[in-house]
Amino acid sequence: MSSEVSSFPSGNPGKPHEQRLPETEPAQSSAPAPAVVLTIAGFDPSSGAGITADLKVFAACQLYGVSAVTALTVQSTQGVLRSQPVDSALLGETLRCLQHDLKIAGVKIGMLGSGGNVATVAAWLRDLPLPRERVVLDPVLWSSSGRDLLDAPGQALLRDQLLPQTGWVTPNLDELAALTGLPVSNREQMRAAAEALAATAGLRVAATGGHLDPPDDLLVTPHGEVHWFPGRHLATRATHGTGCAFSSALLCRLVLGDSAEAGVAAAKQYVKEAMEAAYPIGQGRGPMHHLYRAFPRERPSNG
Repeated sequence: MSSEVSSFPSGNPGKPHEQRLPETEPAQSSAPAPAVVLTIAGFDPSSGAGITADLKVFAACQLYGVSAVTALTVQSTQGVLRSQPVDSALLGETLRCLQHDLKIAGVKIGMLGSGGNVATVAAWLRDLPLPRERVVLDPVLWSSSGRDLLDAPGQALLRDQLLPQTGWVTPNLDELAALTGLPVSNREQMRAAAEALAATAGLRVAATGGHLDPPDDLLVTPHGEVHWFPGRHLATRATHGTGCAFSSALLCRLVLGDSAEAGVAAAKQYVKEAMEAAYPIGQGRGPMHHLYRAFPRERPSNG
């Protein structure tokens, strides 16, 4: 090994050798770079949800994904055992570091893990030169196995400080009820709560109705427009991280120029197809096949 690439010389163990840069930079592609989108969310080691799943969705939509981790979790396809929020100062430093280097075209926010992280993200967004319409919040309050992922004070900060900085929110029925304080157990209540939230917070609400029969989704704009998107239940265990994938796909479609209605429809279709293409992973609720478009599964021959 040459001295140029050795890590720590014996005379000064705390300082690495400086490496010589090449005299000429390597050739780069002349193709335009993809838009950069940021996910601010927790880390799921099973990669069915959270940061790693979001990055797979961004790649599937041919955008360049970057990330800021808000919390570490101990979880698998069988549920969440533990979560540990990262330090709010570290999260803020990460966001500022990325902002100074990259032109961020869109932001998806998922699990935040603590009130401090909610306040940090809200403050950062206030100074970010990005339209609200390019900020999508997936209000992750509980895990699908029922574990609290954001306490009551954190939820209050989310409503009071973070919602005014976002242009979209993508709650499921329980999250919609928590954000509005209204009952949400049927189609009529879902619409009433979504309309109240859209009008109060001045944003678009794309509420997912996975627990309804049929599982229709709903878009309500702050101007009172209402659009329903019909759905059907799929016979699959690949349901882990569907909310993460929907909100990330929606952000991608908005960055790529879709209208609000077209973006919701495309995101819903992506989740449906990724669930249908899923392969069995783990012993619990497995992940969808986020990259099914790039790596389609081989289907067995009838012969």
